[in-house]
Amino acid sequence: MVEFQELPEGCITAILALTTPVDACRLSLVSNTFRSAADSDAVWNQFLPSDRHFIDSIISDSPSLANFPTKKDLYLALSDRPIIIDNGKKSFQLDRKSGKKCYMLAARSFAIAWGDNDSHWTWIPMPGSRMAKGPCLLYEWKWSPVECFSRFPEVAQLFNVCWLEICGTINTIALSPNTQYAVYVIFKMINAWGFPECPVELSVGIEGGHCSTKIVCLDPNVKDTRDERVVGLQRPSLRSDEWLEIEMGEFFNSGLEDEEVQMSVIETKYGDWKEGLFLEGIEVRSKYDT
Repeated sequence: MVEFQELPEGCITAILALTTPVDACRLSLVSNTFRSAADSDAVWNQFLPSDRHFIDSIISDSPSLANFPTKKDLYLALSDRPIIIDNGKKSFQLDRKSGKKCYMLAARSFAIAWGDNDSHWTWIPMPGSRMAKGPCLLYEWKWSPVECFSRFPEVAQLFNVCWLEICGTINTIALSPNTQYAVYVIFKMINAWGFPECPVELSVGIEGGHCSTKIVCLDPNVKDTRDERVVGLQRPSLRSDEWLEIEMGEFFNSGLEDEEVQMSVIETKYGDWKEGLFLEGIEVRSKYDT
């Protein structure tokens, strides 16, 4: 009987192309033949999105990606950090383990109630973005400098509203098929007011289909409150990039139809005046393989 590692390299390549990026990297340690097969373009082409026009458009937004000599190098670059696309309104990244498409939609891409009124919202330029590895932007906020930076060229600062409504969409055709996705709102709270005792409604759903809704508390610093409106509610967690995130909901993308995923962050029930929320965007990332 022929041992598995004694199979022709072409046969090993065909087998590895049916696995995952993690499996291919692990199996490259078996032998030199496996390493050659596991590093081949034929294998890593299968892990990249199948829409080559889409890959070309990503490369056009980030020309340095065209310099990578192999498909494996390109895959690792696309999964290493977000690529800014759509004139700074989105970022794209592959999930390193699965190769699924993930996006963050910038605050500028959303419909924000009173978002064009400087008395309620302001737009903060971020010239030293994290993607450019430049200097952080310092906010002089109530005489206290606050260090902050973002992948996007600007973020939205909530100045003063009693009607909080942020709505956005993404088309399922842009996402990976047969994939469960989770949606997260990405933000900061800096000298925030009006959120500790004010629950916020988060919703995610495919237009015309099921919509998941949850009530959460966006303020991460609420402790020992007795206000029944927020007791026991989910609160945000701190990300590695020092922004906060909280899951809004999930949806399954079959990939069979081009549908619109609708997302919203709303607080219009209590009418409390709110300020101090800095919105970077909403992230759509694969949750697990199906």
